[in-house]
Amino acid sequence: MVAGEASGDLLAGLLLDGLRARWPGMHAAGIGGAQMAQRGFEAWWPADKLAVRGYVEVLRHYREIVGIRASLRERLLRERPDVFIGVDAPDFNLDLEASLRSAGVPTVHFVCPSIWAWRADRVEKIRRSADHVLCIFPFEPALLARHGISASYVGHPLAQVIPLQPDRGAARAALGLDADATVVALLPGSRQSEIHYLARRFFEAAALIRQTRPDVQLVVPAVPALKTQLEAMAAAAGFAPGTGGLQILSGQSHPALAACDVTLVASGTATLEAALFKRPMVIAYNMNWLSWQLMRRQQLQPWVGLPNILCEDSVVPELLQQAAHPRALADAVLLWLASPGKIAALQQRFTRLHEELRRDTSRLATDAIQKIIEG
Repeated sequence: MVAGEASGDLLAGLLLDGLRARWPGMHAAGIGGAQMAQRGFEAWWPADKLAVRGYVEVLRHYREIVGIRASLRERLLRERPDVFIGVDAPDFNLDLEASLRSAGVPTVHFVCPSIWAWRADRVEKIRRSADHVLCIFPFEPALLARHGISASYVGHPLAQVIPLQPDRGAARAALGLDADATVVALLPGSRQSEIHYLARRFFEAAALIRQTRPDVQLVVPAVPALKTQLEAMAAAAGFAPGTGGLQILSGQSHPALAACDVTLVASGTATLEAALFKRPMVIAYNMNWLSWQLMRRQQLQPWVGLPNILCEDSVVPELLQQAAHPRALADAVLLWLASPGKIAALQQRFTRLHEELRRDTSRLATDAIQKIIEG
């Protein structure tokens, strides 16, 4: 298995639960993170080696990433696993899967690349690379079938893990937050590049929010390896350690989303997690200018945020690139806090979305994987 960042590690960990239940003696190894390690996964390289987004950013790490892939390919061809499962990370996994598949190793790709959102040219690469694709959105298998690609809808694993009615009170108690406080969660991303481009903007926006609403409590779930860096950036924005008002957590993104009233969140899987927690959000993203220009040319949807794409409507604001400046971010968060009627309507829409995505993902995915192995 290969998972390339925090969200992939989470999805892979949930999949491993199903695989382990089906095959208790299974040995799983490759590239993974903490969630996979908790399920007995043997990580030959850590997932954060692949946690790079954007064309320019990837170029800086290109030689190391290509070297890891070559070494992994050589080892897998030597050891001949019963199946290889690439979890998201399509730029890394699809080429690897194509090599393994051509050598007779069965390949499964978990999470259909977003060919309906951008980079439709990936369809041919998916057809060459994957014996089967496990899809987390219901419209994807029919789309892939039109291109001759075998696929199954298995639901979104997070829709099973996150309760339909999150317990806000319990989450606040666990995080030491006041039961009646107004809480804003800041999620500036899990990659080093995202922290570089977004965290300062998020903390400056948080300072502006506190100027208008001094009662607001702020929580920031952080990838443990990036926590010290985030603490320094928060201090530079006026949130010195121990001064109150803002706490940076080690992980705990789900408790933070359950506890908050509104979240300011980087575009990515975390936006879907926020939607499943029924939380209003402001989606933001900023990246290297050249990477942004290249990505925009391949964009097929008017939105980048998963909640908007899945609802096919602008249900939450998206502030991207230069629009993601601290004042605009703060104003968008404050607007949600002043709009209880809009929040109630949004929560109803997110509940319907949650029900659409809720399936027994581990069992359905494992059923499909077993057929590939036996086939």
